[in-house]
Amino acid sequence: MRKNQIHTEDGYKILVVDDEEGIIESISIFLKRSGYNVTGITNPLEAIELIRNNNFDLLILDYIMAPIHGDKVIEEVRKFNQDLYILLLTGHKDLIPPLETIKKYDIQGYCEKSDNPNQLLVLIESALKSVEQVKTIRKINIELEQSKDKLADAYMGTVEALRIAVDAKDTYTKGHSDRVAFYSKLIAKEIGISEEEQERIYIGGLFHDIGKIGVPDAILQKQDKLTDDEYSEIKNHTLIGAQIINAATIFEDIIPIVKYHHERFDGKGYPGKLIGEEIPLYARIVTIADAFDAMTSDRQYRKGLLIDVAKDELIKNAGTQFDGNLARKFVEIIERERNVIENAIKNMAK
Repeated sequence: MRKNQIHTEDGYKILVVDDEEGIIESISIFLKRSGYNVTGITNPLEAIELIRNNNFDLLILDYIMAPIHGDKVIEEVRKFNQDLYILLLTGHKDLIPPLETIKKYDIQGYCEKSDNPNQLLVLIESALKSVEQVKTIRKINIELEQSKDKLADAYMGTVEALRIAVDAKDTYTKGHSDRVAFYSKLIAKEIGISEEEQERIYIGGLFHDIGKIGVPDAILQKQDKLTDDEYSEIKNHTLIGAQIINAATIFEDIIPIVKYHHERFDGKGYPGKLIGEEIPLYARIVTIADAFDAMTSDRQYRKGLLIDVAKDELIKNAGTQFDGNLARKFVEIIERERNVIENAIKNMAK
């Protein structure tokens, strides 16, 4: 007799279902002697509920039973359990279920009943090895997800530290990114983007100017008009930022925001001179939020514009600098949520 290679202490549970008590008894005795944890039941309807309320790793199931056949048991089980490994028993090779049934209900194997139980034992050993591999893979995936979450948190902290460093370099940016993120999320919500995508846009708004960490302080803090060379240095912040964010795949969805938030709808922006909907949607949203906050914020060389003036500028430049539809949506938000916008300008991240 073959010796079982996977023991009871591994926690694998086998359920045997057959409407003949003698079959249940003989299979159970044989498998228990081989070291398996076995439960036997003769009522297929009760078996469905037993599976629903317990964690079995393997189901050994007779095909022809009363009051329902094995394929009907599997049909019900698969409605709530897609993972259970199933071996179907048949009294004769002519009674094997159709191939379509085997595929439809993900029946992993079948075996004829016989006086020699070794064939069944071989299938069981193979089945539990597969179960063991699936459990191992799932465990690894969970560990990878946990590691990824830890890595994401660590990288998020690093990028946040860089953002704070940018704020220290340029007094204008203090609070700017927070407000841009806030306005961007308002626009995203207004046009029906999912909550998950809204969060991505919000993070993109927070980090859209991260590339300014690579721009010289003298340029960022200059109060006079910039020279062409200095302006070129400023424009490089989009590419520098994209390069920083690109270092972690978890932020790949916000790279277009960082890289393209200075594109214009008419194709006169930078760095890619993209036109219209060539500009990624997320970037078009952040562009509007960024411009509005730039207009309404105090700068070293001027006071911030009044909200109504900034709102008129959005409408004036709809279809040229901005995506017209998005610009008008944001104006509607401003008109409807005037107090919220005023509070953001006055208090956010001061």
